[in-house]
Amino acid sequence: MADGHATPNHDYHLVDPSPWPLTGSIFAFMTAVGAIMWMKTLSLFGLHLGPVLLGVGFAGILYVMAAWWRDVINEAEHGGYHTRVVQISHRYGMILFIASEVMFFVAWFWAFFDASLFANESIQEARVAFTGGVWPPKGTEVLDPFHFPLLNTLILLTSGTTVTWAHHGLLHNDRAALKNGLILTILLGMIFTCVQAWEYAHAPFGFKDSIYGATFFMATGFHGFHVLIGTIFLFVCLCRAYAGHFTPEHHLGFEFAAWYWHFVDVVWLFLFCCIYVWGSWGAVIEGAAG
Repeated sequence: MADGHATPNHDYHLVDPSPWPLTGSIFAFMTAVGAIMWMKTLSLFGLHLGPVLLGVGFAGILYVMAAWWRDVINEAEHGGYHTRVVQISHRYGMILFIASEVMFFVAWFWAFFDASLFANESIQEARVAFTGGVWPPKGTEVLDPFHFPLLNTLILLTSGTTVTWAHHGLLHNDRAALKNGLILTILLGMIFTCVQAWEYAHAPFGFKDSIYGATFFMATGFHGFHVLIGTIFLFVCLCRAYAGHFTPEHHLGFEFAAWYWHFVDVVWLFLFCCIYVWGSWGAVIEGAAG
């Protein structure tokens, strides 16, 4: 069996035993328990260990992610295990992951549309009390969608162009275009995050003020978190590009990063059109109340 594993005569990858699934599960459990203990102010043996467990668990998850992906990179770049058949399986896996992310955002859009389209449902007295029977709720000033939100839309659309430029350069073995495109995309992602952080800091409504604020911050906040993840993903690809990784025929890591970034772009377009523009239609715009 060992000889068959060492010298396979097929295109499939028989993964070596790895400690990371079990280790990652342990750290994930620690993170969940720590978060619950922290939020519920629970103690263990008289000690408030929630923040400690949360910090150790989260740090452990980051370490497992780095180590596990390092092993995968070694399998692809040096082991030669990622054959065309294996790459097809990986692509299916990434497609399913993005599909699960789509459903994740569908939940937040569903919450926003349910609260906005049925704000005057008389059978739900609590909802009418929260919204005043109108949307956005009475007394809520909203952000001007054609100010910073429009700027961020242009930034993300431009970043989609630059990451495509990087991909085109890689396919044509133009390493300079690959690196420059990635650098510009990462910078644009960082600018987007900074603009959204400024917008949050100066928003005329808070998370707890109304159901409008809750649904707004949950949808746009999770998107911002995905932009941050995508920026890190692209930064790792940039480091790998400088290390000489990726070829025109074999670059799944970069390809998946590009897929993820385009997914983030598309989600933002829906957020901008539905939540920023349509969701604030007819409302009092911040700074224009007078």
